[in-house]
Amino acid sequence: MSPETTPAAHATELLTRSIARGRLGHAYLFVGDDSGTLEEAAVRLSQTLTCSRNSPGNPGVPASEPCGTCSACRRTAGFQHPDVTWVRPGKKSRIISIDQIRDLNQTVSLRPTESRHKIGIITTTERLRLEAANAFLKTLEEPPRDSIFILLTLDADQVLETILSRCLRLSFAGGGIRIEPEVSEWLSGFTAGVAGSSSSLLDRYRLVESLLQALTAARESIDDALTAASPLKRYADADADRRERWEDELEAAIEAEYRRRRAHYLAGIHAWLRDVWFRTVEPAGTLFLPRFQEASTVIARRISSAAARANLEAWERTQRLLLGTNAQESLVLEVGILRLSL
Repeated sequence: MSPETTPAAHATELLTRSIARGRLGHAYLFVGDDSGTLEEAAVRLSQTLTCSRNSPGNPGVPASEPCGTCSACRRTAGFQHPDVTWVRPGKKSRIISIDQIRDLNQTVSLRPTESRHKIGIITTTERLRLEAANAFLKTLEEPPRDSIFILLTLDADQVLETILSRCLRLSFAGGGIRIEPEVSEWLSGFTAGVAGSSSSLLDRYRLVESLLQALTAARESIDDALTAASPLKRYADADADRRERWEDELEAAIEAEYRRRRAHYLAGIHAWLRDVWFRTVEPAGTLFLPRFQEASTVIARRISSAAARANLEAWERTQRLLLGTNAQESLVLEVGILRLSL
């Protein structure tokens, strides 16, 4: 991304082009450092989708910007359009409850009243309670026809991975997408390997092995660091009960940190696959991960936009399996990579 192109401008450009080509995703996560900016972006996207220019009675190429003056645009801006539902935390509880999500799920399951889409906007996604998030997952995974969800957050780290993996993430903040240096370095080699490989089974298994080796090294480094910091090392003469408790705590800490680190590797692959998809939609567009643009371009030339989108969905399923089940990690990752069109 060039210094002159802000993340907000890039995100807006991507949405504008996606609308013009009729290729909007079903769920977006808008991330930023100012709630007003995020809500303005959500309103503008909603206005574009509900604008009279894009009404069901106006077939043809979708207008990529709202007129801002028609009745639909004015009502959307005033939070009064029947096809746009906003969900905000309770004023006292400061959370989004399961009842609010159930109401949203019910509303978006109905056919649009005036426009082509039913739109659901959650203003502070990080405040979804666990039971509310779980109630929302099924809808995100199998969205009702013609529905689009816009999730806003000031703190993506507090949003459940299961929610993150189902959304296309757009940054409206100065920092853009951040990938840990360790992951970025590995991803550079991985994407170059993808671009330089054939579609042979042997080459695909080399990619699987690359990821498994990186994760094994990550687990070993975590084990070494946390074990060295554990009181087990400092108090060798502690009683048996205390040592047993420390051992349990150490094991849990290692597993939690490993899962966090693994999520960064999987998210890095997901971000790159999204850039590949974007390249198939807009060959000259600015990517979120410019370091890997050569590999992104190579793969985008090999596959169709539909295949690139299918890659994203397949990798999201892989992330969900690892996050929400006890499936064998190596097998899930092997199957996940073998299913990708590269």
